[in-house]
Amino acid sequence: MNADPEVMRYMIRPLAREESNAFIDRAERHHDEHGFGLWAFEVPPNVSFIGFVGLWIPNFDAHFTPAVEVGWRLDNPHWGNGYATEAARAAIADGFERIGLKEIVSFTVPVNLRSIAVMERLGMTRDPDDDFDHPNVPKGHPYRRHVLYRIAAP
Repeated sequence: MNADPEVMRYMIRPLAREESNAFIDRAERHHDEHGFGLWAFEVPPNVSFIGFVGLWIPNFDAHFTPAVEVGWRLDNPHWGNGYATEAARAAIADGFERIGLKEIVSFTVPVNLRSIAVMERLGMTRDPDDDFDHPNVPKGHPYRRHVLYRIAAP
C-alpha cells in the first residue's frame, strides 16, 4: 500500500519496503509509549487489511504542536466506502473519551480533496490562518503547504 503511487499521491513519494517497515516500527513504538496510535484497519469477514487509522503525535514543531492528529491511509480499492470516516470517528471518540484529549487535529495538502472531505464529515473545521508549511517536507516541494483542521472535545 505504501508503495502504491496512487495511495501515496499527496505524500512526498511512495515508500520502499524498508521505509514502510520502519514506519510500522515507529507506529508500534508510538503505541507502546503513549497508549494510543494507529490501528490496522480490517473489514471482516473478507478483507484482512485495508490500511490504518488512528491517533498520532506529530514529530515536528509547528504553531499548533504539541498536538494529537487523527490520520488514515487506505488501500485504493477501498476508497469511497465511508471506511475512513467511520474509523476516524471511532479514533476521535477514543481520543476524547478514553484518553481525555481536549482537541484533535488533522492536516493534508490543499489538493487532497478526499481527505479534506473526511475531515469535514468528522465535524472538523479549518481556519485558513492555521495553514502551515510542513517542516518535514522539503522547501520548494509542491506539497509543503498544508491545511489544518481541528475538532474540540464535546
